[in-house]
Order: sequence, then structure tokens, then C-alpha cells
Amino acid sequence: MKKLNIKKLIVATLMFAGLVSCKKQFDLKPGIDLDASQMYRNVYDANGAVIGIYGKFMALADRYVILNELRGDLLQYTQNADEYLRQVSTHSVSADNPYANPRPFYELIINCNDVLKNFNIMRQKNALNELDYNQRYSDIACLRSFLYLQLGIHYGQVPYVTDALETVTDANDISRFPRLTFDVLLDSLINFTDKIPFKEVYPPDPTTTTTSTSLNYTLDAYQTQRFFINKKVLLGDLHLWKGNYRKAATYYREVMEIATVGTQGENYYAQYKLGWSGNANLYVSYSRAGDASTLLYADGWRTMFEASDDRFSREWIWALPYDSKFSPQNPLIRLFSPIGGDYLVKPSQSILDNWNSQQQVPVAVAGGLTGIPYDARGLLSVRDIGGQKVAMKYLYNYISHATNAPVNPLAKNGKWFLFRQTHLHLRFAEAANREGFHKLTYAFLNNGVPGTFAPPPPPVTVPVTPAITDMTNWMNTLSYPAPYNFDARFGEIPRYRSDWYRHIGIRRRANVTDFVVPAGADSLIQLENGLINEGALENAFEGTRWADLLRIALRRNDPAFLADKIYDKLRKDNVGDASAVRAKLMNKENWYLPFKLQ
Repeated sequence: MKKLNIKKLIVATLMFAGLVSCKKQFDLKPGIDLDASQMYRNVYDANGAVIGIYGKFMALADRYVILNELRGDLLQYTQNADEYLRQVSTHSVSADNPYANPRPFYELIINCNDVLKNFNIMRQKNALNELDYNQRYSDIACLRSFLYLQLGIHYGQVPYVTDALETVTDANDISRFPRLTFDVLLDSLINFTDKIPFKEVYPPDPTTTTTSTSLNYTLDAYQTQRFFINKKVLLGDLHLWKGNYRKAATYYREVMEIATVGTQGENYYAQYKLGWSGNANLYVSYSRAGDASTLLYADGWRTMFEASDDRFSREWIWALPYDSKFSPQNPLIRLFSPIGGDYLVKPSQSILDNWNSQQQVPVAVAGGLTGIPYDARGLLSVRDIGGQKVAMKYLYNYISHATNAPVNPLAKNGKWFLFRQTHLHLRFAEAANREGFHKLTYAFLNNGVPGTFAPPPPPVTVPVTPAITDMTNWMNTLSYPAPYNFDARFGEIPRYRSDWYRHIGIRRRANVTDFVVPAGADSLIQLENGLINEGALENAFEGTRWADLLRIALRRNDPAFLADKIYDKLRKDNVGDASAVRAKLMNKENWYLPFKLQ
């Protein structure tokens, strides 16, 4: 019987279980060797296995951010960084660089394989009923596919191991596990993940008793539903990478409409729809319109990175909390913070310049219109602390926005943000754009479906022509095929509110002017450029940048799309030989890390 991986998984479970649940998830004593017959006995043990996997997954947060952001153009190393971090930023990674070692990914993958194998055995023995099996098997299967997607993005060619191996180094056996190219790996991941038996989120806990088997409930203000990977988001991403745009958009649309059930209300219209809301402000907001000095920090856009109320639940699709009372410790404070951390990375000058090059929506003031000449998301994402630029998104639960000091120096709490609704909308728009629905793409990027597909203003006549009340041909894309058919109509006579009537678009929520396609330019390419740039402005430091650059460069077969942005970062930060790095990245083989399973 295999013991090694199970024992490690038990340790991770006991660490994470304190944060996740006070229920009967795991009742084995630590410190002994256990075989599968002692661990996989019932649904509580299965829950313990799921929780253990996520406990180990949380230890990858700093590696995930470093590989996905420091390799891109938005994050730069500080003077405190070691040689290995400098190598990552300058694309000069040596084979012995610990950040390039794929072993932590494969250790977790092997654990996933072991859990999946034992879930199958439990189902055969009726130790799990069909629904419990389908939910938990699908969850771990999707997390494994997510890990493989990351490996493909960063290494290009990797062994695809689905067996429950005794040791990680067994994955080096090329005769058993030949290395798959990224494109072939995507085929394998799509073929496997599309077939999982359960694609929804965990259903809510139907009881308040300790006998409930659900993994979806609220404990100490933590919403466990968002701890677990969203399977449809992952499937959307896999199909987007592969170029199956209609399929990708279909999965994304289903996630957008998770809350479009039951009674119409704030959540119905706002959650994951990028809709305005009356009780959860996520706009870039000012207490006095047009007055830059009144930018709101205690409310609005910034608070999604700190709050745990509706502002969090309407924005975040996947986020894992770190609590100082439990292991694992928060590795992102060490990475980003100059207080209580090592301050190893900082915002690049490139992203600071990008925010400063934007224009906010003009407002009427005495004497005419005025607009603030920068994107306030920069001020809400970065702060000066002790004369140093600090990327704050992962720190707002630790460092107060009002004082720039820790709320509690001993409580290094925080969240690992993995996916939110703006990722969802940008990727849906990317798929729509590639399918030729450019006006819909424009709507998602800029000012929403009702704003983009609005009726024309009434002609100025005397008497004034009544406003249009028949919106049949306006505020909707119902003539488009699914999943691009949106109904955003609303009116007063008669009064009606369609499902998407609150949709406002990413740039309008951020209070910046619309991205405009230059006259005569290729709409597809220009809009795609706009989407990727908006990903930088909106989602900087959240772990998606390198993947976004790589996906577009591969799709277009255009190395310069990626190389120019890295060059711009290095040049502005006076780091290394920017020209030499650009020349290196013009060769696709140099987009990937050296694969050495140490």
C-alpha cells in the first residue's frame, strides 16, 4: 500500500481544516503511517482529501505570482531580490533556478492523482454516493488540469502524468511519460476536463448540523464556495487557448449568469455581470465629481481587495484566504510588503506610465467639462510606503489603506486572488472579438451593452419629440447567436428590466474614457490589443499577465507582441540589456522555462 503521499496529504489537511471547517472532515491522528483503507472511508474523509489538496495548493501562491507577473511587463524586482528573481524578470533563467523547478507542481499533481484513484475505489465500494463522488472527483480533476495548464504556459513541453506514482521523480521516465507540446497538452486537458461529471459550484450547505457533508458554507465570514476552482471558468480558458472561441464563450457566459435565478434583485443583476449595484459600490468613485482630491479609498473599486461582504462575493469567482491562526502562512506579504515582509517585487514603471496615460470621463463643472488625466486604478493598486512603490492588492487585509501601517503586525492575513469577474468579461470579449462580434467586444470593454447599443437621441424639434419607448431593436444583441445574445433593455412605460440592463463595461466602471478603434484600423487586432491592455490596467499583479501576452503572441504568430512589452519594462526600469532580451524573445523557443524536475 502507498503511504508517502497520503501522509503528506494528511498534514496539509490538518493545516487547512482549521480554516475551512469545524465539521467532521477528518478524524485520524497525525504522526502515523496510514494506507488508503484507513483514510478513504466515507464522505468526511473525501472532504478531508479535497481540503488537503487545497492546503498544499495554497503554498504555490508566490510561485504562481512570480512566474505569471515577474516574467511579464507589470512587475519588477527590487534591490532586495536575489539573483533568481532577477533571472525571472530578465528571461535569463538558469536550470537550477528554484522558481523554475516544476517539482512543486508535480508533487501536487501526484497527490491529485492519488486522490482521484481512491475516489474511484470509494465509489466502487459505495463509500461515496454518486453525487458526492461526482462533485469531489470533478473538483480535484479540474485543479489538476489547472496545474497542467500552468505547466504548459511556462514550460512549453511537459510530461502529462495521470497515474498515482510513488515518487515525483518517476515522472522523469520518458518511456512512460513523453513530454507533450503545449498544443497537444491542451488537447489532452480539454478531452479529459470536458467529460467531468459535475461542472457546477458546490451546492450550499442545506443544514446547520455537524453531520452535513457539504463543502459550501460560510465560516468566520469566509465563503468556502469561492475556495474551490470554478470548473466552467477553467474549461473556458482551455478552449480559449485552443481557439475554440464559441465553446469558450459559452462556458464564460454560464458563469456570468450563475446568479440569474430566482428573485430579481441586486445579486441577480450585479453578480459576475459587471453591473452597477445599489448596495455594493465597485466603481472608481469620488465624493465630489471631478475633484481628484476626493477619490474614495474606503468605498468603491479598491475595497474588492479587502472586503468580505457583497463587494467581495459579486466580484470574486476564485480566491483563497490566508489566516494567521492557521497554516500555511501568507507568502504574498513576504513577496510584496516592505513592512513585515521582504519587499522583493514592485510595480514596473511601464504599468505606472500606462495608468498615467489614461483619461478619466469628463464631468461638467463651472466653465465647461473637465477630466482627470490619469487612471485612478493606479492610485488604488499602488501606494508609496517609505518612499517605495508597493503593489497593494494582496496587502489590503494586512496594511491599512488609511495609515500605511499593519492593522495587526502579528496577523498577516490576506487572500490569494485567482479569478474575478473582469477576467471573465475580458476573456469572453476576447472570444467574441475572434468570432467577429466586434461591437459586442467594444461594449464589454467600454460602456456596456445598454450604452453601446443605445437608441439614437430624439431629434431636437419644437415641441420636443417623445423619447423612444419601444426598445425592440435597441439595448440588446438578441439577433446574435448564443452565447452572444444579450438582453439589456429597460424602460418605464411600461416598466421592464431585462437581465443585463445594469451592464456597464470595464472602462466605464473604472471611470475612464472609452477605448476607440482608430479610423481605418483592423477592428479585430485593435480591439484585441485594447483588451490585453485593459487587462494590465484592471488586473495588474493578479497572476494573469504572462499568460495573456503568451496567448496572443502564439495566436498571431507574432513574437514582437510579447517581446516589445518586456523590452519596454526593462528599458524603463534600467534593468539589464533590454535590447538583448527583446532579441532573445523574438525566438519562440525562449518563451519557456528550462524543464528540470529536480
